[in-house]
Amino acid sequence: MIRRSLALLLSLAFTGQAFAAATAICGACKMERYAHCGGFLEGASVDAQGGLWAVDLLSGKVLSIGDDGRCTERGNTGGQPNGAKFGPDGQLWITDKQLGLLKMDPKNGAVTVVANSYLNERLRGLNDLAFDAAGGVYFTEPYGSSALKPDGRLFYLPAGPKARLQVVSDKLAFPNGVVVARKGTKVYVGEYALKRITSLPAVGSPDEFDVAHVFATTVGGVGPDGMMLTTEGLLLAANFDAGEVLAFDPDGRPLGNFPVPAGLRTTNLAIRGEWLYVTEGSSGEIWRVRLLPAVGGALQVAL
Repeated sequence: MIRRSLALLLSLAFTGQAFAAATAICGACKMERYAHCGGFLEGASVDAQGGLWAVDLLSGKVLSIGDDGRCTERGNTGGQPNGAKFGPDGQLWITDKQLGLLKMDPKNGAVTVVANSYLNERLRGLNDLAFDAAGGVYFTEPYGSSALKPDGRLFYLPAGPKARLQVVSDKLAFPNGVVVARKGTKVYVGEYALKRITSLPAVGSPDEFDVAHVFATTVGGVGPDGMMLTTEGLLLAANFDAGEVLAFDPDGRPLGNFPVPAGLRTTNLAIRGEWLYVTEGSSGEIWRVRLLPAVGGALQVAL
C-alpha cells in the first residue's frame, strides 16, 4: 500500500511538472477547434503564401483549409495519403501508403508519381517526409515493421532529375514522423513502435563522430507520429493514441506536453504564424494553440 501510494505521488508530481513546463511553450496552452474536415486527417502543411493544407488518409483527399475553417478538396491521390510537405518547387509532395512518393500541383490538383519502387520492388507503404536545404527529401516506410521486427526503412532522394533513391536505414521499428535538424547534419525519425525519437547522421554529414542514437523517448499512447522543429531548435511531436503534443529541447530533454481535446489520435503538426495546428484522426478535426514568441516559428530548411 505504501509503495503504491508513493508511486501515485511520484506520478502526480511528474505530471504536474510536465504540464507546468509546457507553459513555456504555449502559456495556458488553451487549444481551440479550427476546422472539422471529416475523415482521418494527416499531413498538416503550410504553403509559401501561408495557406494551411491537410490530407485525408481514408478518402485520398488533399484539402486546403481557409481562414474561416472551411475545408476544400483541391485534389485526390487515389490512394491513402499519410504525409505532405510543400517542396522547394512549390509542389505539394505526398507520402502515400498505397502509391508511393507523389507530388501534386496545388493549382490544378494534378498528381505525379515520383517514386514507387526500389531495386525493382514496390515500396511497401510510405508515411511521412521532410526536405533538406539541398532540396533532397527523406521519407519513411514503416509498414510491415514493428517492435519485434525492426526492418522499417528511411529513404533519401537527392534533388535533380537523375537522382537515385538511397536507403539511409533499414533497421527501424515503424519509422513514422521525420524532420531534418537545423544545421542539416542530423535526421530525427520517430520510431513509433518503440516510443522513441532516433537521431541519424544525415546523408553526406561531415560530422565523423556522429552515430545513430536515441534522441528522446515518449510515454503513453503508442508512439511519436508527425514531428516538426522550430527555429529555436525545439522538437514538437504528436503522440498518437495519447491525445497530446510533446515538446523537447535541442538536447532531447522533455519540456512538457499539452492535450488535444479532439481525441487520442493526434497525427501531425504545422506552424503558421504564431499558431501550432494539430490534426486529429478520429474526429477529422484540426485544432490550434497559440505559441509563445520564444518558441520560434516553423524551421524551413529548404524553402
